[in-house]
Amino acid sequence: MEVNEANNLAIKRCLPNADDEQTEPEQYKKIKLSETGISSDTGKHTEIIEGGLQALPSQQNENNEKEDEEELDNAVLEDDEGDGDTFADMMKYGLVEQDVGITKFVSSHQGFSGILKERYSDFVVHEINKDGKMVVLDDLSVPADDEEPSEDIFSVLSAQDKQRLEDLQHFKNKEDSVVIEVVEDTKEKRTVIHQAVKSLFPGLETKTEEREGKKIIVAYHVAGKTALANPRKHSWPKSRGSYCHFVLYKENKDTMDAINVLSKYLRVKPNIFSYMGTKDKRAITVQEIAVVKITAQRLSHLNKCLMNFKLGNFSYKKYPLKLGELQGNHFTVVLRNITGSNQQVEQAMTSLRDTGFINYYGMQRFGTTAVPTYQVGKAILHNKWSEVMDLILKPRPGERGYLVKCREEWAKTKDPEAALKKLPVKRCVEGQLLRGLAKYGMKNIASAFGMIPRNNRLMYIHSYQSYVWNKIVSKRIEEYGLKAASGDLVLKGATAVPIEESDVEKHTIHDVVMPLPGFDVLYPKHKIGKAYEEMMAADGLDINNMKHKIRDYSLSGAYRKIIICPENVTWEILVYDDNKIPLVHTDVEKLEGTPLPESCKDGKYKALKMDFSLPPSTYATMAIREVLKMDTSIKNQTQLNTVWLR
Repeated sequence: MEVNEANNLAIKRCLPNADDEQTEPEQYKKIKLSETGISSDTGKHTEIIEGGLQALPSQQNENNEKEDEEELDNAVLEDDEGDGDTFADMMKYGLVEQDVGITKFVSSHQGFSGILKERYSDFVVHEINKDGKMVVLDDLSVPADDEEPSEDIFSVLSAQDKQRLEDLQHFKNKEDSVVIEVVEDTKEKRTVIHQAVKSLFPGLETKTEEREGKKIIVAYHVAGKTALANPRKHSWPKSRGSYCHFVLYKENKDTMDAINVLSKYLRVKPNIFSYMGTKDKRAITVQEIAVVKITAQRLSHLNKCLMNFKLGNFSYKKYPLKLGELQGNHFTVVLRNITGSNQQVEQAMTSLRDTGFINYYGMQRFGTTAVPTYQVGKAILHNKWSEVMDLILKPRPGERGYLVKCREEWAKTKDPEAALKKLPVKRCVEGQLLRGLAKYGMKNIASAFGMIPRNNRLMYIHSYQSYVWNKIVSKRIEEYGLKAASGDLVLKGATAVPIEESDVEKHTIHDVVMPLPGFDVLYPKHKIGKAYEEMMAADGLDINNMKHKIRDYSLSGAYRKIIICPENVTWEILVYDDNKIPLVHTDVEKLEGTPLPESCKDGKYKALKMDFSLPPSTYATMAIREVLKMDTSIKNQTQLNTVWLR
């Protein structure tokens, strides 16, 4: 295999919202080895919002160690804040691949340009579950259940009754019960009303009473405020599994947003949902979700009232889903308006299938603004809390939107309460830090920083680890090429061991792992081991002392494969005339019997449709980068293009 340097070209149009990272974070479980050989520390789950990170409403308790972890994207401004020009201005100050060590290619073919995600439907992701099966939506039916309430539960209550019951459920009214009068009173009608209240408003109980010769239904709380978060156990049939598993199909919405929407419509808290991995926004994604004691019928009803969602493949099971249980994701990606010849495409895709790509951490790992996340991480490791504060809060060139006024106020006054008043959304990282500064003062910035949810804080130091890994891997490939070398590390079980000179021929580059720096990893036994030490020394850090005085920021380290070979790689070249026509047949279109538009033989545009599967903690943009031989940084793209694709 040849090693090729990255050139300075960019993809023809930008890669909006690079939502390609596999969703099991490598910092998810200590010494947990996946196909990528990764291991690290535990964390919590976060949601990205404009300008910062936001904890889910049900997941902001700092002591809740059961929350999951999500990649730090430093997400772009949403529709009301960031038009194309705004984002392009901000990206002038962002990073390019070379800044974070992404400099090498493994293949020798000539690169070509293409448009990725001209439509979000050009990027389709199907989860691969723990059994190795691709999750698809192909059945909207509700499983038969003798104890399932009838469809009438959705129409038997008036809008006024529903509002009063919702207020009661959320303790918004002064009364401790709600009376529902039964029109056309029959036992059957009363039964349906009982079922409707219990199904639609978890935590409420009902009873029938007789007043003034009339029978009425009284709704009340069965177990105080705890009932809202924990649906009543005694109302769920014992023979039925406590968890309803279903397949969620969604368009242009990330997993956290989707769960918040489902929670709102079901009137439950988001923490009763579980999943194996998060999927990002600008794509069509299909994944498995589990929810505690919500019936399939009730979930199915959401298909009538939600746009860009579809729920199906319902089943009842006795267990939830756990983050990281997935084996990976399968991608269907369309690159439109490609310039490469058929021969170039064939060479590129054959190399991707047979040789793979360098397992770099993708650009979204390092943030999208002028302040890279790894710089904040380095300051944390140095224990330089004033620098951490300044990096997070200082004004950023090119930035627009509500954060600008907040940052300007902070730069002018250094008054956290005054800056907070300029911030309408308080749950972002900036808001959490300002709250902490208002509470603990400027002399205790470390405690103030601790107000940010734990995994958001850890994302910064993990970003620094990733930065070091990318840089050193490029050095490793430059020094030894794409073959195993004496002193490289390979995994035997959960343990990394160096390759002896006599065993070099027994291994290939696909066996070799490189460590993310930490106190519990082995470093290569050749000059690259020294390169780790020198790079971190240049950053003022001692590679032999990665334990921090604050335990959360002590890095144990991890191992990650240098090269990843995608599986199930297929491709085809399509021609088309209309940029708006879909080129991927989605699960919903198949269910509805909607055919794909017929491809034209003499279309003026050419597209590459590619399918491949990746293991957890790998980046699809790095695979696409290898095919196109282009810089995938948003900065590089926006310098060459006029609009931010939505």
